[in-house]
Amino acid sequence: MLEHGGRLRRAAQQFGIAEADWLDLSTGINPHGWPVPEVPAEIWQALPQDDDDLNAAAQGYYGTTKLLAVAGSQAAIQALPMLRAPARVALVAPSYAEHAHAWQRCGHTVSSMPVTEILQVGESIEVAVIVNPNNPTGKLFSVDELLCLHAQLASRGGWLIVDEAFIDASPEHSLASVCPRPGLTVLRSLGKFFGLAGARVGFVLAEEAVLQPLAELLGPWAIAAPSRYVATLALRDTAWQRATRESLPIASQRLAKLLREQGLQPSGGSSLFQWVCRADAANVYQKLAQLGILTRLYDAPSSMRFGLPRDEAQWARLVEALKAIKSTESADSRRFSGGHQ
Repeated sequence: MLEHGGRLRRAAQQFGIAEADWLDLSTGINPHGWPVPEVPAEIWQALPQDDDDLNAAAQGYYGTTKLLAVAGSQAAIQALPMLRAPARVALVAPSYAEHAHAWQRCGHTVSSMPVTEILQVGESIEVAVIVNPNNPTGKLFSVDELLCLHAQLASRGGWLIVDEAFIDASPEHSLASVCPRPGLTVLRSLGKFFGLAGARVGFVLAEEAVLQPLAELLGPWAIAAPSRYVATLALRDTAWQRATRESLPIASQRLAKLLREQGLQPSGGSSLFQWVCRADAANVYQKLAQLGILTRLYDAPSSMRFGLPRDEAQWARLVEALKAIKSTESADSRRFSGGHQ
């Protein structure tokens, strides 16, 4: 399987630091997730019911009537390529690697391209997959740009798949409310903005011609009853959503400022993370990990993604770690330039 953030136990073993002593900034999950109440005992004992209130809550939140609840958007990412005969697929690079992996596994021909080219795919492309905002770069595509690309693809029977896992903080950029449309599929998740990654709840917004075979492929009881209960409440908590849409950008801007001040200029980001692209990213990652701070490392391009600290103690810990690394780098630079004997 591909590498992902959040592999804290492995990091603890690798660096010899107990799990409880880590500051995990590797996932891009909201550290102030929706406050989950106690789940009634009878819900734990019940089989999931597709005719409960979850779909209605999701329809209200996303502004569409056609959707399918799935076990996190990851379930849809793996299954959607099975619904088409082998095709030519264009994806942004760098981006969330599971998309390319899933299409390749199902025999499709995958082409990776920079964001500057993905909106102008040639006639040979049958499927385009875009993460918006992109992970890890934070590139945000406009609604008009994506609808124009969708029109190009749909006119020849193609698909546009838009993964909106990180878009909840800026829903005005979402395509959710224009669904369903032939050839358009939007993926949503409660893992990032709501901070409910462990619940494994996501949604596919698409036309019935996609939703029905996808539902048959995924089978019954895709989401556990307690997860359905919690997700329904979270989707209806508009006060919490409004407050979180105000607080997350402020925290992200604070993180960007901190990184700049410590010599780690962000190359991009979103309301839930900042992305730093630099040649020595692996070295910085290693030094932070030795101090018990886990980030997300990327090889191509050489870069790191920083999630948001949860509280002032975590912010202070990150500041001290970055200062220590910066100080060490300055000392090394002086030594190599002859500043020290």
